[in-house]
Amino acid sequence: MIQSDKPSKKPLIYYYVIAMIVLMILNAVLFPSLLSRRVQEVGYSDFLKMVDEGKVKEVSLEEDAEQIVFIAVNDENNENIYKTGAFPDTGLRERLENAGVKFESVIPTQDSPLLNFIITWILPIALFSLVGQLLMKRLQKSGMMPGANAMSIGKSGAKIVAENETGVTFANVAGQDEAKEALVEIVDFLHEPKKYADIGAKLPTGALLVGPPGTGKTLLARAVAGEAKVPFFSISGSEFVEMFVGMGAAKVRDLFQQANEKAPCIVFIDEIDTIGKKRDAGGYGGNDEREQTLNQLLTEMDGFDGKKGVVILAATNRPESLDPALLRPGRFDRRIPVQLPDLNGRIAILKVHAKDVHLDSNVDFSAIARATSGASGAELANIINEAALRAVRMGRSTVSQEDLEESVETVIAGYQRKNAVMNPEERRIVSYHEIGHALVAAKQTNSAPVTKITIIPRTSGALGYTMQVDEGEHFLMNQEEMENKIATLTGGQAAEKLVFGRITTGASNDIEQATKLARGMVARYGMSEEFGMVALETTNNMYLGQDTSLACAQATAERIDRQVIALVKKGREKADAILKENEPKLHELAAYLLDKETITGEEFMRILNAPETR
Repeated sequence: MIQSDKPSKKPLIYYYVIAMIVLMILNAVLFPSLLSRRVQEVGYSDFLKMVDEGKVKEVSLEEDAEQIVFIAVNDENNENIYKTGAFPDTGLRERLENAGVKFESVIPTQDSPLLNFIITWILPIALFSLVGQLLMKRLQKSGMMPGANAMSIGKSGAKIVAENETGVTFANVAGQDEAKEALVEIVDFLHEPKKYADIGAKLPTGALLVGPPGTGKTLLARAVAGEAKVPFFSISGSEFVEMFVGMGAAKVRDLFQQANEKAPCIVFIDEIDTIGKKRDAGGYGGNDEREQTLNQLLTEMDGFDGKKGVVILAATNRPESLDPALLRPGRFDRRIPVQLPDLNGRIAILKVHAKDVHLDSNVDFSAIARATSGASGAELANIINEAALRAVRMGRSTVSQEDLEESVETVIAGYQRKNAVMNPEERRIVSYHEIGHALVAAKQTNSAPVTKITIIPRTSGALGYTMQVDEGEHFLMNQEEMENKIATLTGGQAAEKLVFGRITTGASNDIEQATKLARGMVARYGMSEEFGMVALETTNNMYLGQDTSLACAQATAERIDRQVIALVKKGREKADAILKENEPKLHELAAYLLDKETITGEEFMRILNAPETR
């Protein structure tokens, strides 16, 4: 990537010239006598005469050089520096004291004009230049100055990628077929604008890519530029935010001016919600920097000539926060969802990222894709990389299925804490806790099969976990499945209570998940006979954490809480019943897990389905 505007060094030269002139004036005004001083050599008798006349002010004896240096007033009443030879004179000190002459250890002289010039002119200017350079670098790093010098204020700073340098096409983007189809028309227009102009069609001014983090929004924008083989301007929304009012708007003007000059081209603004938030009167005045930047962006988008072929792509994971004026037709005409990939999409993404990785012949991407439901493209890329790193640590030259499975666990639960040592009693509790989850899940219908159980602590804080993986892809959950999931979540604490007669803090995450599911059933999914199909809860930031907030009266919220508690209690009672009915298997499986530390789903089901030994 290259910067669109090469910083000029001319302004710095101007500053240096101005600084030199200022220093010359200051030296001439503040130190005129110093500039006029020159060391003059006089005879010893002349020295004594000047002492008697009261013209000598300061005296210094330089014994090494065997000379006397003194400051005296000349005939023009200006101070000057003189020197004379030193003669043995026992009455000289008394003579000088009577004349009121000061005795100095050293009187600086200016015997060398070159040294005087360097000290007086060159050194101050060099110091001034060094301080100026350091100050500008600090301002540039802190973001208070957008370019290398003051003349670059208002420049966009957008990066331009030449058509042969993007290195990304639609072939590099997997798992987003619908988004790619929506962008193909833009690519075709940039290739053949005439056929659209002949029929009177206009290219959409802008396309907004929305979706969760890591799904490939930026990658898609680069792929469009790579397919169209046109210049690609890339800038982040935060780069428009400036300390001084008006600078962000100036950057917007500069960016669109460059885009018009290089049309046809693509302008990509990442994280556009930084400058595109809804305008309101809450604390913002008419001169608010962010609002001015947004207004300038709206104006520039209106002023586009659609026939030139300038396309604006933007990405955000907070579309609900954008200003309505930004989303109206004529600006961002198209809204393209970039969602989390489905099962086939995850398989395709894993294959794309594993293209340059040496793999064993028995690697099954389908199994990894099933175990990573809900993972984004970035997370899947990280899984492939973690597997390759693990293979290197193990001293192998290829990545195995075991490496991929372990990397899935690393991304989900963190690395193994090999140095974490639990006491035997806590290991038994964790073992029964995890088997309690697995046993309750296995004894329920419509529950995802157990694939792995471990009691090895992880860096995420988990002391163990039970992994369940569906055989296929599911997009809906019915009420029975949700109730079964709540029962499974309560199974860990239920096993602790059944075996040890007490409970521990290990179920904190299970409690959170069970409560969230139960609340969703009542307030969002209409699975309550009392409330029916009434929305009592709203989702905020659907792509960022999906936080929720209640939209009901306080009395209604209390009724919701009672139903949530009842649902969790119902699931706990179901888990208690399953564990009591299968208590011998609970003890057998917990002992086996305690010995092995990690068991597979096949091992678990083999022991569970084996006849009980008497």
